[in-house]
Amino acid sequence: MSENQGPKIRTDIPHSARIWNYWMGGKDNYEIDQQIGDACLQIDPDIATMAVQSRQFLIRAVRFVAGECGIRQFLDIGTGLPTMQNTHEVAQSVAPDSKVVYVDNDPLVLAHARALLVNTTNEGVTTYVDCDFHEPKQIIMDARNVLDFTKPIAVMFMGVLGHARTYDDMRRIVSTMMEAVPSGSYLILWDGTTDSEAYVRLCEEYAKTGGVPYYPRTQDEIRAVFEGLEMVEPGFVPITQWRVDPDLGETRPISAYGAVARKP
Repeated sequence: MSENQGPKIRTDIPHSARIWNYWMGGKDNYEIDQQIGDACLQIDPDIATMAVQSRQFLIRAVRFVAGECGIRQFLDIGTGLPTMQNTHEVAQSVAPDSKVVYVDNDPLVLAHARALLVNTTNEGVTTYVDCDFHEPKQIIMDARNVLDFTKPIAVMFMGVLGHARTYDDMRRIVSTMMEAVPSGSYLILWDGTTDSEAYVRLCEEYAKTGGVPYYPRTQDEIRAVFEGLEMVEPGFVPITQWRVDPDLGETRPISAYGAVARKP
């Protein structure tokens, strides 16, 4: 099928990846995304902080697993729109031979992936898979074309699992992915939590816009997806407090928690 026969990009319905891009100061969004994004900021001004700080968490986590842990393969699931310092740029700056596979099923994300998600080094590999994260077995099949599943892989879910239709779905998706990767692999994951009433209300209002609903989970529910894995220090904490230099970054706790954990 030729590219121009792919799914149509809807500009009349908001999309979370484009709204996230808007909050981060990006240009890859439409008027509807800006309108809903502004309305969300009225409900929960902290959401813009969450957007910016989530990218800082990604940068620190990828640097850690590529540098201190020696990981050379990354599977970034639900990657969203490329912005600054994407996973492949961070990983390949630490380890030039890193292989990075992005997974998303949004046509705008995939259009940008073709143009922007390219190697930053001659030794590395950067590619993308068009797949819905509700189909982890398909993701694994497609990723095997690039990644060696006999060697450790960092599996990443960066603020996307609220789109899982149910909590059981969320657990199934993560466990299926982690069962497929070998010992020594890592899970890098964060998500918004129900601690903030404003964030919960924002998600409820967003569901009324026609966009794909986002279901915030409790801290305990998100922490539970790490069961059976060995969390690295400082464990499951607000993303603003995960291995951050207090002199350089925001350390105020926000209702977004994450961790990095190793598969024994």
